Amino acid sequence: MDFFKESLNLHARLKGKIRIDPKIDVRTTEDLSLVYSPGVAEPCLAIAKDPEKVWDYTIKGNTVAIVTDGTAVLGLGNIGAKASIPVMEGKAMLFKRFANINAFPICIDTEDTEKIIETIRLISPIFGGINLEDISAPRSFEIETRLQDLGIPVFHDDQHGTAIVVLAGLLNAAKVVGKSMTQLKVVINGAGAAGIAIARLLRCVDNTDSIQCLAVNDVILCDTKGVIHEARTDLNDAKREILKHTNRENKTGNLKDALVGADVFIGVSVGNLLTADDIRTMAKDSIIFGLANPIPEIMPEEAKKGGAAIVGTGRSDLPNQINNVLGFPGIFRGALDVRAKRISPGMKLAAAYAIADHLRDPSRENIIPATLNESVAWAVAKAVREAAESEGLSV
Repeated sequence: MDFFKESLNLHARLKGKIRIDPKIDVRTTEDLSLVYSPGVAEPCLAIAKDPEKVWDYTIKGNTVAIVTDGTAVLGLGNIGAKASIPVMEGKAMLFKRFANINAFPICIDTEDTEKIIETIRLISPIFGGINLEDISAPRSFEIETRLQDLGIPVFHDDQHGTAIVVLAGLLNAAKVVGKSMTQLKVVINGAGAAGIAIARLLRCVDNTDSIQCLAVNDVILCDTKGVIHEARTDLNDAKREILKHTNRENKTGNLKDALVGADVFIGVSVGNLLTADDIRTMAKDSIIFGLANPIPEIMPEEAKKGGAAIVGTGRSDLPNQINNVLGFPGIFRGALDVRAKRISPGMKLAAAYAIADHLRDPSRENIIPATLNESVAWAVAKAVREAAESEGLSV
């Protein structure tokens, strides 16, 4: 099947993939009087008297905004707000499909950080959570950080959703090849939102006392100019900050230099970047997560030719798909269930462990649950709820 052609036909036929349906029919004057005038005045007055009642009388408690400016759409780049709508509609479908959460695309037609922050603050009364999506770094870091006082979870899925699912896959992959997480040397190519968030999670930068975090031995981050190291003068604030926790030996050079002796390669960059010869320079039984879409940094057969023990990609037609859908529905489900005001590092770790543990017998071709496994989101939600409650973040 030509997925690109058929997808275009599907979108043209449906004219959008989501819709809003009422929960009850309005067929009588009594129905009308209850859902609208005059009866609707009573819940309005109750909320005006006690704003917390908004959680009881409206859709807020089960509704998430998917907010983007279309500047960093996966595999497509800066395509703008309008062109990002099909992706955000798809995301909304996944929220509903896997966690029964109502989600709606909010595609903001500006790249101005202040305007985006202001817009999210202004629309937040109707939403129980904000999923930031496909906003370019480093603006995405600032937007998420400055909105943590909003009183509802604000979660940049490109950062944390990716990092959580990568950690889940790596926990099982390390177990399969008999390596300790704390001994792993990891190379990440791509130092944008996803790469930096993965590095932070793997190095336990935002450690929490509520759940044990097993920091890998070291992480070397690479961008288009090579290894991120102390002598570089072209680093933005986010790269400079993560350098405090990575590249402990201050190695220099390019990506291929960084790979020598490494146990793990994680790519969140561009396709066709590596060859079997590059994999041969890595440690025995190397683990390769090439997550560029639609073409990974290295195809599985090429990586295995170079000696890789386990290979994961972002593609559904290949084994070991590392996909955010295993994370974000359950994470928001758990957070909404306890009305958490934010998603803490402990809640993120709980989600990663829940995903990894959901696979009882991991193998080289099966290190992470299938993306269409409906039970994963509910297991993640339970773990996130429990973490939030143990940390005193629930209402």
